[in-house]
Amino acid sequence: MTPTIYLRPCATSRAATSAFCLSLCLLCGATWAQTPNAKAAKPALTVSVGSPSVQTLPVQIKANGNIAAWQEASVGSEIGGLRLTEVRVNVGDVVKAGQVLAVFHAAPVQADLAQAQANLSQTQAAANEARANAERARGLQPTGVISAQQYVQYITAEETAVARVAAAKASVDSQQLRLQQTQVLAPDSGIIAARSASVGAVLTPGTELFRLIRQGRLEWRAEVIASELGAIKPGMAVSLMAASGASLSGRVRMLGPTVDPQTRQALVYVDLQTPSAGHAPALAGMYASGSIQSGSSRAMTVPAPAVVSRDGFNYVMQVKADNRVSLVKVQTGRRVGDQIEITQGLTDGVKLVTQGAGFLNDGDTVRIAP
Repeated sequence: MTPTIYLRPCATSRAATSAFCLSLCLLCGATWAQTPNAKAAKPALTVSVGSPSVQTLPVQIKANGNIAAWQEASVGSEIGGLRLTEVRVNVGDVVKAGQVLAVFHAAPVQADLAQAQANLSQTQAAANEARANAERARGLQPTGVISAQQYVQYITAEETAVARVAAAKASVDSQQLRLQQTQVLAPDSGIIAARSASVGAVLTPGTELFRLIRQGRLEWRAEVIASELGAIKPGMAVSLMAASGASLSGRVRMLGPTVDPQTRQALVYVDLQTPSAGHAPALAGMYASGSIQSGSSRAMTVPAPAVVSRDGFNYVMQVKADNRVSLVKVQTGRRVGDQIEITQGLTDGVKLVTQGAGFLNDGDTVRIAP
């Protein structure tokens, strides 16, 4: 019989997996046994691919701050010693300029006004008599019927009477003003933010009764670091989200004139638009975060699903020529819609996994969807 030679892998060493050991057997026929070809790597996933694009994105300055009243008006009592008989508004009420907010007991002032008017009538009568005497004295003085001393007395009496009439008129005007002050009027349109008036209280002049948010206007006082102030100009658009969930928009009115020496931050005052009916309200004192639109710039962007976060870093899956993926670390920037800016780590023209990147590992083979 002719000896037959078989070739088989040697199991004695991992480093010599390509070597073969010879085994001799006395069998019929001589043939060569060959190892099968290694199977091709099986794709881990079917994915969509794309390339980074260059777009114009808005430049936004992030900031936080509080919503506050644009201006507050303190409405107080201008008259003292009278009892408050009526309070017509409460906190949260919307009022118009000139609307009556509260009323004081007016009877004592009306009595004083009546007395002043009576005194005015009396002084006017005395003034009329003095005027008539002075006119007669002027007619007789050239004839010598009255002495010069008497003439001066009549003229002086007339002037004194005229002065007393003026004083009496001023007293009447003062009492009429006091009577008007028995009604507390709104100095401007707005919203009542606070109320300290109580029916029956006897107050002194200047006591605050109400606090009014003028015209119902609110502003956002955004805290911005000093290095970003140069990029902010009055009139820039602003969007923000209040703690109540209200989405607000507005425009920069002015920049604060000083920077806090402790925090190195300055205030940016933003006029807010009133939320539409049915939306969550924005109230003075609420905290809000937002962004100031300070312009736009060109940026390299990729779809948001192309960016995966692992171990606190951001990566994209770059597709090589052999359809294997490589994990590439990148730095991200702005996000607008479904696009994320890539500031570092990528170049134009590379192929990236745009759908399914989160399910892949470095070195996986993928199948590209048509």
